Amino acid sequence: MFREVAGLGERVAELRRAAAMPGTDPRPALDAALAELELAVEALETLGAERSAATDGAGAADTERRVLRTVFQDAPVPLFLLDRDSGVRRVNRQAAGLLGTSPGYVSGKQFTAFCDLATRGPLRSQLAAVVRTGRRRRVPVRFLSRDTPVDAVVTLARVWIPGEPDPMVMAVAGPTSTPVGEEPRPAERTAPRDDEAVAAIVHRMDVLAAVGELLLDEPVFNETVAVRRCARLLAAELADWAFIDLAAVDPGGRLGDLRRQVVVGPAEDESTQETVRVLELLDPGAGTLAGTVFASWQSALHPHVEELDLLGADERGEPVLALVHATTVLCVPIEDGDRCLGTITLASGGENGPFDLRDLAVVGRIGRQLALVIRASRLYRRSAEVADSLQRSLLPKRLPTIKGVELAARYMTATSTAEVGGDFYDVFPFGDSWGLVLGDVCGKGEDAAVVTASARHGVRLASRWSTDPAEVLAMVNASLLEEDRFVTAIIAGLEFQGDRVRATLGTAGHPPAIVVRADGVIRSASDGGVPLGLFDDFAAGTDAVELFPGDTLFLHSDGVLEACDAARREFGRQRLLEALAGVAGEPVAAMPDAVERALTAFSDGDLRDDVSMLALRVSPPEPL
Repeated sequence: MFREVAGLGERVAELRRAAAMPGTDPRPALDAALAELELAVEALETLGAERSAATDGAGAADTERRVLRTVFQDAPVPLFLLDRDSGVRRVNRQAAGLLGTSPGYVSGKQFTAFCDLATRGPLRSQLAAVVRTGRRRRVPVRFLSRDTPVDAVVTLARVWIPGEPDPMVMAVAGPTSTPVGEEPRPAERTAPRDDEAVAAIVHRMDVLAAVGELLLDEPVFNETVAVRRCARLLAAELADWAFIDLAAVDPGGRLGDLRRQVVVGPAEDESTQETVRVLELLDPGAGTLAGTVFASWQSALHPHVEELDLLGADERGEPVLALVHATTVLCVPIEDGDRCLGTITLASGGENGPFDLRDLAVVGRIGRQLALVIRASRLYRRSAEVADSLQRSLLPKRLPTIKGVELAARYMTATSTAEVGGDFYDVFPFGDSWGLVLGDVCGKGEDAAVVTASARHGVRLASRWSTDPAEVLAMVNASLLEEDRFVTAIIAGLEFQGDRVRATLGTAGHPPAIVVRADGVIRSASDGGVPLGLFDDFAAGTDAVELFPGDTLFLHSDGVLEACDAARREFGRQRLLEALAGVAGEPVAAMPDAVERALTAFSDGDLRDDVSMLALRVSPPEPL
C-alpha cells in the first residue's frame, strides 16, 4: 500500500508536467487524473487489506514460458508484458519492430521510457488504474521509435500469471492514423476499432492464467474439483460445450478405457440439463475423436465439422454434435509427459468463429496443467491413505472401560498435508490404576511417526518401573536424546479415592491440563518442564488436582490453541475455555465435539496442524 501511495504521488507530478507542456492536448491528462482519483478512493477503501498468493518460482517461470510461447511471441500485433510497476518483462517480435530495436534491449526497462514526455504521465496513471481495478483501458501513445515517432493506441489489460505474487499488465499497441494531440477527423471517429484480434489474444492469456490459478487454488489437490472447475471455465470462456474424459484406473494403477467425467454446456436451462444428463452417460468409444486423441496423444482440430458422428452418438443413434448444435470441435490429450490420462473436448456452434490453432495451443497447455494436477492428486491420495493407516497405528483402537470415570477422545488431522502427524494420546495401566498421556512430536512425516511410536510406547514401558509421572517423563526423555526431534507431553496418573479421583500431573513443555468443574467453573493446572529429547538434566513440571463427581480433566495439543482464521488470528485459550464451559453439564463426549465444531467454524475447515484431545469425567456414584 505504501508503494502504491508513493507511486500515486510520482504519477500526479508527472501529469502536472505533461499538462504544462506547450501544445499538449489536456484531455488525456484529464482522463488520467480522473483515473488517479478513482485509484486513490479505492486505495483508501482497502487500506490495511492484504492479498496473499502462494508462489512457486520454478512453476511460475515454467507457466510464464508456456503462456508466452503459446499466444504471445507469434501474435500479429505488438505486445508488451509489464509488471505492476510498468517494467517491461517481455515483448514479442512485433513490439520490438515497432520500436526499431531488439526484444532483449526493451526487456527490463520502464515501458514509459519508450514514450514521449507528453504521454508518459497519462500512460502511467492508466497503467496503475488497470492494475488496481482490472478494467481495460485504451490510451493514445506516441512511441519514440528508432527512425521517427509512432502514434498508436495502447490497450491495457490486467492478467494474472500463476506463480506471480502480483498482477501483470498486457499492453497491446494498435495503429492510429491520428497523431497524438490532434483532433480525429469525422471519418476516424466512426471507423471501427481494430482491436478485436488484440482482445481475443489477451482473452486467451486470461483463460490460461485463470485455469492455472483455479487448479492450484486448492490447499490440497482434489481431482474431482479440478476437473469440474476446468470444464466450467472452458465452457464459459472458450466454447459452448466442454467434455472431459479420463481413463479408468485399476487397483494396480493401469489405465483402461475412457470414461466420461463431466459435461458442461451453455446456460443451464431445462433442455440443456437434459442434454447434459444424456451426454454424461456416454463414454467415448475407440472410434470417436476423444478415443483417437487418447490413443495417439495427438491434439485434433476440426474448424468446420463435416462428419456429425465425430463425437459419437447417443443410444438412439443421434450424433452428439447434432445434440449440442456444434459446428467446430477441438480435442487435446490430458497428458503429463509419462502417461495420457484422458482428453478435453470443446465444441461450439461457431457464433464467434471456428476454433483455430491458437485455441488448440491454449487448450493443449490447459490439458497439460490438468494432467499434472490429477497426477499430484492421485499421489496425494495414495500418500494420505498410507499416512492414515500409519496414524491409526499410533493411536489406541478404542479407549478402555474404567469403572468410575468416562473417557472421550478426538484426533483431527491437518487439512493441508497428507503426511502422518506427530500427535498421540493413550490410556494405559499405571501401577494398580490407570494413566493418561497426550503428546505432540515436532514435525510430520515418517521420521516423526517413529519418534511418536517411541514416545507413546516408551511411556507405557517406563510406567512398569514407576508410577510417578515426572519420573516416567524423565525416563522417556533419556530414551529420546538421540532423536532429531523433540516431544511435548503431559501425563496424568489416576488415584481413585471413593467417589473422587486424584490426578497427579507431569508436564514436559506441553499446554497445561484444564479442569472443568460440574458447575461450569474452569481451572487450569500448572504447566512447566521442557520438551523431551532436548537436555540431559530434564525436570518435569508437576501438579495434582482433585476431581469430584461431574468434574472433567481435559488434555489437548497446541494445535487447538494455534488454529488460525483467515486473518491469521489464533483460536487461543479463551475460545477453548468458552467452548468447554458451554457443554460442562453434557456428557463427556460433548466436550471434544464442541471444540471440534468451534475450531472448524473458526478456521473455516482449514487446520494447519493436527489436533488431539482427551477428556476424563468422574462419574456420579451409582445409586444403592
